[in-house]
Amino acid sequence: MTNDTLNKDEQLLAGLVSSFASSAWIAMGKIKNPMSDRIERNLGQASYAIDMLDMIQRRMSEKLNEAEKTFLQSTLGDLKLNFVEEQKKPDPEPEEETSEETENESEESDEPVDDSSEEETQEK
Repeated sequence: MTNDTLNKDEQLLAGLVSSFASSAWIAMGKIKNPMSDRIERNLGQASYAIDMLDMIQRRMSEKLNEAEKTFLQSTLGDLKLNFVEEQKKPDPEPEEETSEETENESEESDEPVDDSSEEETQEK
């Protein structure tokens, strides 16, 4: 293998680890979900991302260099500590919709509104 291949593999591994770590942070509600622009909490999803990183560490530990091992161990340690803390917290109450969101939903309704029959009843 050439140095370029190793460097590329190191970068790909770092990207993979970072991707799973980001998913776990989002699922733990530590950072906003970029898709919904909200803080969301799904500990099952967070656990899955952490388990994937744990499996990568177990299965690949002999093939990783020291920097990769340290990065993976550090990332996993931070995630696991935060996950345990999140498990201790009560489930958050569902967010109430703001009046603006409710108005937008009613405007976006697919059902046509027919006011004509209501007006005819009032005229009679």
